[in-house]
Amino acid sequence: MAATRKLQGEIDRCLKKVTEGVETFEDIWQKVHNATNSNQKEKYEADLKKEIKKLQRLRDQIKSWIASGEIKDKSILMENRKLIETQMERFKVVERETKTKAYSKEGLGAAQKLDPAQKERDEIQHWLVSSIDQLNIQVSNM
Repeated sequence: MAATRKLQGEIDRCLKKVTEGVETFEDIWQKVHNATNSNQKEKYEADLKKEIKKLQRLRDQIKSWIASGEIKDKSILMENRKLIETQMERFKVVERETKTKAYSKEGLGAAQKLDPAQKERDEIQHWLVSSIDQLNIQVSNM
């Protein structure tokens, strides 16, 4: 019985860290997209990477609890794992944008290829993806 309470305490602490980590990730995510110069953006991207690493470690712990037979109701663990994986997907997008340097062949090619209509479509698509991500997070926090 005492072991079960101890495990539940560990799980509760982990889930609290996940909630805090996701909130921090959200804050940094906004800062990355609102950054006005490249130095600021690079700093925030580094902070975002640190935060995603923390969340990944928490996810590993959650996955081990899900795999164990000690815990009967795993739904909250599954929800938190999915929440972290959503943030990981969002981080991949930032990482991909960062890796395409402005003066690389891809960066120069992309700048030449984008006509104004395509640029507008891309901006709308980015806004839609961002909005859907935010809505998914709100739904998973309910």
